[in-house]
Amino acid sequence: MATTASPSRDDFAALLEQTLGDSDGFEGRVVIGTVTGIENDLAIIDVGLKSEGRVPLREFAAPGQPAELKVGDEVEVYVDRVENANGEAMLSRDRARREAAWDKLETEFAKTARVEGVIFGRVKGGFTVDLNGAVAFLPGSQVDIRPVRDVQPLMDMPQPFQILKMDRKRGNIVVSRRAILEETRAEQRSGLILSLAEGQIIDGVVKNITDYGAFVDLGGIDGLLHVTDLSYKRVNHPSEMLNIGDTVKVQIIRINKDTQRISLGMKQLESDPWDGATSKYPVGAKLNGRVTNITEYGAFVELEAGIEGLVHVSEMSWTKKNVHPGKIVSTSQEVEVVVLEVDQEKRRISLGLKQAQDNPWDAFAAAHPVGTEVEGEVKNATEFGLFIGLDGDVDGMVHMSDIAWGISGEDALNLHRKGEMVKAVVLAIEADKERISLGMKQLERGGPVAAGAGDKLNKGSIVTVTVLEVRDAGLEVQTGDDGATGFIKRTDLGRDRDEQRPERFQVGQKFDALVSGFDRSKKPTFSIKAMQIAEEKQAVAQYGSSDSGASLGDILGEALKAREEKK
Repeated sequence: MATTASPSRDDFAALLEQTLGDSDGFEGRVVIGTVTGIENDLAIIDVGLKSEGRVPLREFAAPGQPAELKVGDEVEVYVDRVENANGEAMLSRDRARREAAWDKLETEFAKTARVEGVIFGRVKGGFTVDLNGAVAFLPGSQVDIRPVRDVQPLMDMPQPFQILKMDRKRGNIVVSRRAILEETRAEQRSGLILSLAEGQIIDGVVKNITDYGAFVDLGGIDGLLHVTDLSYKRVNHPSEMLNIGDTVKVQIIRINKDTQRISLGMKQLESDPWDGATSKYPVGAKLNGRVTNITEYGAFVELEAGIEGLVHVSEMSWTKKNVHPGKIVSTSQEVEVVVLEVDQEKRRISLGLKQAQDNPWDAFAAAHPVGTEVEGEVKNATEFGLFIGLDGDVDGMVHMSDIAWGISGEDALNLHRKGEMVKAVVLAIEADKERISLGMKQLERGGPVAAGAGDKLNKGSIVTVTVLEVRDAGLEVQTGDDGATGFIKRTDLGRDRDEQRPERFQVGQKFDALVSGFDRSKKPTFSIKAMQIAEEKQAVAQYGSSDSGASLGDILGEALKAREEKK
């Protein structure tokens, strides 16, 4: 009888491998096991290894929910190690779910499909989301379309998410809830826009207010109510008429289906105040209004709610030129204006402020006819004359040729300075052109008024003078019996030195002299010397030069004889 040899050590190892299989192949795999018992908060699971493993019950429950598990249930677990120090298999339900979840999520991510998850925790910069076993990161900016202060109502509630990024090697998944909301909102907006039409009147709720208008919620889609479409009257800021949360009735003005932008209006529901503006505001009508805005080029005046006219700076004052409008009127001031022009199509009305007041040029002309003597301050000196301030806040101009007799216009301008008080006579008035011409020399006694023999005091003319006073420096003389007074300097009493002695003249003595000029006070100056030189030149020209054989004494004698005969 044959005997069976005892099995060797190698035979036993082969027999064990045949019974259990390759146990090393279990590690790192997801396998199906059977729940053989539940002890306290642990589930005992048999996966076909030589020993069972224990898994916490919480790994079989959804976040915040109890585990629904009983003996005999088959479950998927992940084999981390076949045997630990206690001889038990190390199993994990979370790892099994995570591996299965990653496989599914990679497929969904490739199709850009939505995935379902639950927000279960808060971390720095965002929240953690359970995607049926895989843990993802939800940035705070991706929670909602607008910032959310309290996320608690969204916690532990299954909802869709969009995977933005995933990296299996690093175990990193980033999801967005906002992308789902925006996509849903876009679908709703497209559907709502199709139900709206331009010209439609609809109720909305004021959602936000800016400097340029307000955003109105039309039931899922926002429209812009621009500040210019709030009212026909001037609105400086939308908050003057609207508050957040107000329910308003608006009209749809424009719909851009490409950009999904909607423009709204409120004033379109009111009657247009510009209808019939031409008949309501005829040219020349005098009206009352309120200043609403001031610019560098004029001021806007409200005639009624919704209708404003512009008073150009040139139409603000008769006398104040090149002045900022803010120095003439102020905001909210009630003013009287005159309608100058109406353009109903362009919605423009030109107004005049000065036309509602008396024209000071007409008033001056009525009170100061031509020939009237006036007095005023030199406001400005230009290269062609002087501007004099007159009654009624108007200016008159003295041309340089009308400042003084006998001297050039340039010399006459130098006789006066800005701020000096002067007298003049009115020469001409052109009220329509706002011009007043004045003359100063016309008031001088030595000008158009005839001196003794009718000789006029023009520079270079010869007149008869009477000695009023004898001085060491010369003679004080007067033309005629009651004419202009002037002075003859010592050096101008004659050509020769013997003739330049004032003491050879007596008070009351009369003689001829040449008008040599005028001093700063416009008093004439005379010269006997200049007259002698002028007569000598004239005699030589008339009777011939000394080369003809006649002496200079003969020539002068003939000239003096002719002059005496003429007298």
